[in-house]
Amino acid sequence: MFTDRTEAGRRLADRLSHLRAHPDVVVVGLPRGGVPVAAEVAESLGAPLDVIVVRKLGVPFQPELALGAIGEDDIRVVNDDLVHMTGVSDDEIAQVEARERVELDRRAEQFRRGRTRVPLTGRVVVVVDDGVATGSTARAACQVAREEGAGRVVLAVPVAPKDWTDRLGDVADELIAVATPEFFMAVGQHYRDFDQTTDDEVIRCLDRAARHVEHLRNSDDPLLPFDDDIAIDLDDVSIGGHLTVPDSAHGVVLFAHGSGSSRHSPRNRYVATVLNEAGLATLLFDLLTEHEELDRANVFDIELLATRLLDVTAWLRRRPGFADAHVGFFGASTGAAAALWAAADPRDEAAAVVSRGGRPDLAGPKLGEVAAPTLLIVGGMDRAVLDLNREAEKALPGRSELAIVPGATHLFEEPGALATAAELARDWFFIHLATGSA
Repeated sequence: MFTDRTEAGRRLADRLSHLRAHPDVVVVGLPRGGVPVAAEVAESLGAPLDVIVVRKLGVPFQPELALGAIGEDDIRVVNDDLVHMTGVSDDEIAQVEARERVELDRRAEQFRRGRTRVPLTGRVVVVVDDGVATGSTARAACQVAREEGAGRVVLAVPVAPKDWTDRLGDVADELIAVATPEFFMAVGQHYRDFDQTTDDEVIRCLDRAARHVEHLRNSDDPLLPFDDDIAIDLDDVSIGGHLTVPDSAHGVVLFAHGSGSSRHSPRNRYVATVLNEAGLATLLFDLLTEHEELDRANVFDIELLATRLLDVTAWLRRRPGFADAHVGFFGASTGAAAALWAAADPRDEAAAVVSRGGRPDLAGPKLGEVAAPTLLIVGGMDRAVLDLNREAEKALPGRSELAIVPGATHLFEEPGALATAAELARDWFFIHLATGSA
């Protein structure tokens, strides 16, 4: 038994904690009753809140039987098998759709009051209602979210019948309910207060959520814990990444891997773990798509790699909680050149840079524009690269240090070598990111 929709939303949010601060989560509530529940979920997850306005297309002679549904942007989902079974004509469907479209547009305009819709393309969309009974509305909402480009759909409700996953498992990637009672008659029987939600309440929830997200974007509060694979959707490409945010993190390090490597690099993942243990967030990502990697010239196009690093940094800063986070770049091999090139770009000020076994010489004249404190870590046995780093240190105008790991070769494969490099990186980033020291 839930006290009201607010309490139900808080309990539902606990079940969704694995999505907390996920950079690509959007919470959408079904008006009206689902919005107060969704508002609590969105606030807990640090995610934007929107409504998903849908209207069922009912069979003309049996309106409760849904042939499909419509959403905004002329989105239309129709069950062709059911149309065939009922014998409803195209003209009859068009008449129903025209009528429902008027009501849909009216509600959408009333709830948003000119506010821009939150885009769903490629994102994790959490569809929330105050409960599921027949599931027809939830089904329509999930279908519409998918048509609007959702990369993953999560259907979440406080209460649902025990067999609800059998009914709705085909329209959502994940289904979450706080309670699935054995004896279920109606959603309202599981609430002490189930008064009808008003339009004004929906609008207040949306306004409050917008203010909360804006606060997260512009505050110095610690980032919310998170650890999972993510999709990074840029203007022209989508690339994979892995974001880890430990408790009370105040800074984030973006990794630029070397040629022939990826976000799965065991060496970079090891370094990231050491940084996480020190309270620093990390983002490992693929600098290039699989298609781009087919052209070997791209792998050594430092300007392209640096631009991609900057684009990902800008993408990350738009996520809740990251707007004011201190950002550092960690580069390995050719990725180090990309990190230094990016650090020299005026679009984003990196608070610190660390190069491990890097080729800073490939950054060329950009080295003379790097103001960020830079640590160059090189193996003592990696003689050719060591000479290149000595020359690079002379070219860097800001604070820089060259740290030599005795006995280590280019890949730091010797016992203890990578651990030493990781600890050097940790200490450098902790000084310049976590404490904000220059």
